[in-house]
Amino acid sequence: METRKHLHALSEATIDCGDDMTDTKAPTGAKLGPLLRRAAEMEAAMWRSLYVWVRRTPLPLAPGDEPFGYLGVVKPILGIFIGLSIVEIPIFDLVVANVVPWRPARWIVLGLGIWGLLWMVGLFASMTINPHVVGDTGLRVRSGSGIDIWIPWSDIEALRKRHRSLPSSRSVQVEQEGDRRVVSISVGSQTSIDVLLRHPTTFDLRKAGSEPVHELRLYADDPDGLLRSARGAPVSR
Repeated sequence: METRKHLHALSEATIDCGDDMTDTKAPTGAKLGPLLRRAAEMEAAMWRSLYVWVRRTPLPLAPGDEPFGYLGVVKPILGIFIGLSIVEIPIFDLVVANVVPWRPARWIVLGLGIWGLLWMVGLFASMTINPHVVGDTGLRVRSGSGIDIWIPWSDIEALRKRHRSLPSSRSVQVEQEGDRRVVSISVGSQTSIDVLLRHPTTFDLRKAGSEPVHELRLYADDPDGLLRSARGAPVSR
């Protein structure tokens, strides 16, 4: 289905969906196991997010924590994909039922269509229930269910609002600016806040590698509100 191709690109742009799985080279035997485990983890996380979102479970916030979403930039696109998928399901069911003589084919296509729709809703849910969080002791940077970084205020030199458009749709992008290493956690190929670190720091990000990072960039729908809420870091305009 055509919308599945577009969804694949969207998922890369919004959460850390395992960029290794999009490599055009055939995976070797040594890589296949980790890729399958990664795929299983992604699938399980998506269904957990959908379950939590449907139950309207309150966000697990500590006293003083403030959540900041990042879904706004891709919400219209994701809504269109979900709507197109809803339309596709009965259309493909009708076509297969009248064209393909093998009866199980209809149920296979119907099952795949429903699974794809739920997966897209789960993607929306994962981004909704995992916002960035500004707390009394630090900043929590998130992206869906795949990225969760905690940065104490003592490690942050300054926060700066700056909208950037990135050349790639990958959720985690690494740049070398002179002797400084910068990691961007983008949404819709955009970031809106720069986090300047006091000293090089290593984050638990698969695509960022093990080398220390001098600056982290992230996207938030309300960068001004996030900067106002930052209690422990200087704000640079």
